[in-house]
This record gives sequence, C-alpha cells and structure tokens, in this order.
Amino acid sequence: MASTSSATIRYPKSKRGDFYSTLRQRAAAYFDEKGISRHANGAMVVKTVFMISLYLVPFILSLTVVESKAVFFGLWLLMGVGVAGIGLSIMHDANHGAYSSNRAVNTFLGYLLNLVGGCAAYWKIQHNVLHHTYTNIQGYDEDISRVKILRFSPHAGKMTIHRYQHYYAWLLYGFMTLSWVTTKEFSQLFEFRERGLLTGKNEFRNMLLEVVLTKAVYYGYVLVLPMLILPFSPWFILLCFLCTHLVAGLILSLVFQPAHVMPENDYPLPDEKGQMENNFAIHQLLTTTNFGQDSKLLTWFVGGLNYQVEHHLFPTVCHVHYPALSKIVRQTAKEYGIPYHTKKTWWEAIRYHGRQLKELSYV
Repeated sequence: MASTSSATIRYPKSKRGDFYSTLRQRAAAYFDEKGISRHANGAMVVKTVFMISLYLVPFILSLTVVESKAVFFGLWLLMGVGVAGIGLSIMHDANHGAYSSNRAVNTFLGYLLNLVGGCAAYWKIQHNVLHHTYTNIQGYDEDISRVKILRFSPHAGKMTIHRYQHYYAWLLYGFMTLSWVTTKEFSQLFEFRERGLLTGKNEFRNMLLEVVLTKAVYYGYVLVLPMLILPFSPWFILLCFLCTHLVAGLILSLVFQPAHVMPENDYPLPDEKGQMENNFAIHQLLTTTNFGQDSKLLTWFVGGLNYQVEHHLFPTVCHVHYPALSKIVRQTAKEYGIPYHTKKTWWEAIRYHGRQLKELSYV
C-alpha cells in the first residue's frame, strides 16, 4: 500500500464539469416523471427474502434433517451462492444507503454482512471510501492495490510470479471471502488508523470490537455449533466451510474484477500535487466496464453490479433502477464524447479480464 494519504487526491471541477450535473438532472427527471422512488421496490423486497433464504434454509436443513455427507456438502455449496447473493443483492445496496430512505432499514440490512462473517462498518471504509472515491488509482483503491501476489495495475510493483498470474488468479479469487472472515479486516483496521481514516473518538476501538464480536458469533454458529451437534468429523465440517467460501469468493470476484481490471479501462495517477486529470464522474466512466446488460437473470442475481458504471455514478440509487439509468448515462456520455465501456456478456468480460491479467504480467 502506498504511504500517501488518501486525503491528498483531488478531482478538478472544470473539465467538462457540467457532464455530471447534466447527468444527475436527467436522472432526477426520470424518477420524477415515473413517480417512483430511487430506493427498493416490491421486487427488491422479494429478492431480499429469497437471497437470505438461499443462505439460511440450507444451513438450517444441514443442522436438522440431513444425514448424508453428500447432501450436507451440497447444501453448504448452496450456502456459498447465498453468501454471494446476500453480498451482491442486499447488503451492498444497504451499506451504500441505497436500499431504503430509512437509515434504520439500511443499517439493519447492512448488518447481513456481519451474519456471513464480515463487518459492515469496516466495509463502508474499504469499499465506499477507498474504492468508490479512488477507483483504479494505484496505492489508494484497495481493490487493486492490496494483494501483492496479483498485479491489477500497470503502476504496481512487479514480481517474478506475476508472469503466471493469469493462471493462478482464478484459484486465489476463491479465497476472497475467506480472507475477509479471517485476517483481512483485523490487519486493515490498523492500516486505516495509520492513514487517518479512523479519527472519531474511540472509532478504532469500537470497530475492532465489532470485528472481534462478529467473528466470535460467526464462527460460533457456523463452525462450533455443527461440530457439537452433528455426527460428522470436525475436519469434514471445516472442509464444507472452506468450500462455501470458495464458491462465494469466486462468484464475487468474477463480478467485481471484470468491472475494473480490463484492457479498455484507465489506471490514472495524480500529479505531484495530488490532482487528477479528469473530474470525478468522467474518472468513473474511464475506469469502469459494464457487462451482460441484456441478461435480466444476470442483472437480477448480481444485484445490478453488471451495471458498474451506473453504480459508480449513482451509488445511493438502488440497483433495480440501473438498467433504466444506463440509457441516460450512455446517451449523455455520447453527447460529451466520453467512452462508455461495456461487454456483451459476462463470459466476454471474464475473458477480457483474463487477457488483462496476462498483459499486466508483462507490462
């Protein structure tokens, strides 16, 4: 991680500065004309119940009625899909304040991340602040800067092993959520404090306490409880736990990484005064790629995060509105001569992401 302070980055307001204001005015007009809220609708509520059930129902069944190891293992793989579904479709919107206009609802649903082993308060800093504010800026955006064994930016340091990253990255992606529920949050909290990101009274202490308590409860119900009440060996249950996270981690990584680590995306750096070349909105368009926008099923499952451009421009708008907003964003970007990156399918995006991993192994 770069030693520079995140506070040094500044985006200019002058360069095509009216693009973002025009875009926001058109988006606001859309909601006004339709007479609809920017937040969740009835379909979103139904999906919320489904995704939570996709995690909890297999878990409850595995503890109560299942006697077969094969069925138990299959249910825990399904739980991995549920973990990804909760992360992509519910807690992500909630922790952005996009799910509801009611802060208490957002807070409650945001804590679903804690249910699956993460920490909502930590996530808001790592994702909302460091990723959304400093997208694809080496040393600032945690999503491309932290894992040294993977080179996600042409400005990152090179290691000999990077020449093989387009082969081994896919395996490492499976460990994404496992890292979150074990060591990542603990180590990064200390880094956040050093970078001046935890400045409130007792903020570091309170967040560390939340992480510790979350892990204790999570490991208690997801590992200790099954080991105490089920006839299966602890090693088998631990294996199922690991596979749950391999499934969740792979799904989440294959949604988030093709959005930013792509051949057409920029990896801009600030000048010596911390000034970026483009304003914030244009920066988001240049560093982000959409994919699979014609697939309603994909959009439904990944919580609209195949519309990453719209998400980065309107993070406090619920993802159910991204398909409609994309038409506005695409047209406005065209008028201002700004690229709108998109791939036809999810698979095409994954393939191009793989090409970028290979390119970055040699650059």
